[in-house]
Amino acid sequence: MPELPEVETSRRGIEPHLVGNTIAYTIVRNSRLRWPVSEQIKSLADEKVLSVQRRAKYLLIELNKGWIIVHLGMSGSVRILTEELPEEKHDHVDLILGDGKVLRYTDPRRFGAWLWCEDLDTSSVLAHLGPEPLSDEFNPQYLFDLAKKRKVAVKPWLMDNKVVVGVGNIYANEALFASKISPEKMVNQLTLADITELVKQIKKVLQRSIEQGGTTLKDFLQSDGKPGYFAQELFVYGKKGEPCSMCGTHIESIKQGQRTTFYCPQCQK
Repeated sequence: MPELPEVETSRRGIEPHLVGNTIAYTIVRNSRLRWPVSEQIKSLADEKVLSVQRRAKYLLIELNKGWIIVHLGMSGSVRILTEELPEEKHDHVDLILGDGKVLRYTDPRRFGAWLWCEDLDTSSVLAHLGPEPLSDEFNPQYLFDLAKKRKVAVKPWLMDNKVVVGVGNIYANEALFASKISPEKMVNQLTLADITELVKQIKKVLQRSIEQGGTTLKDFLQSDGKPGYFAQELFVYGKKGEPCSMCGTHIESIKQGQRTTFYCPQCQK
């Protein structure tokens, strides 16, 4: 699944091609995604793009009369084509731009979404989201105050979008390893020093991934068709049975909330 760095990479890839351009018209080949493609999107014509933003894992395309909210789901991707090329099986939505370019959305599993909203404050999918992990709002004191009230394992807690958005499975694993915190540790047992290091490492691992173009997943391509390279720097995710790069102990894995957690039993206690 594309996580926050991949979505931010996509945003940065499509932004210069969309902002200031116009959506001449749209082509929706298959509206049966996670939710049906909004009817307002199907009828867009001659709409200027004002901005391309991101909230959590949602891409937000701002137009004069409202917003297109895009979620990439499990396997979705967006890319810019320099011309309208023949579609392939999983190409579900095209935005035909005024300069002849095309924003094409591809999604083999169809778990993504293309929704319309006139005001982001009224969007049900954006309501109740926690702070952005790279913002000043996400800080040690904020997280420590939340942790004191909860008795839950830290790994699934970090993946709760009400706590902080966009820290998906890959980066929760990596940040906990870098912080030397067991993924099974209860959050109310974390000290302020633990939380401070954890916040630092979450920001660091996400920023590094964004800078390198997102993690290379089998389902993900950047908007220019080039894969990201951060997967080369993963320390524990997907490395069960391999020696830890820090101590040599074999990486282990467990299931937490139906997601696989990877960790070093020696480094993370």
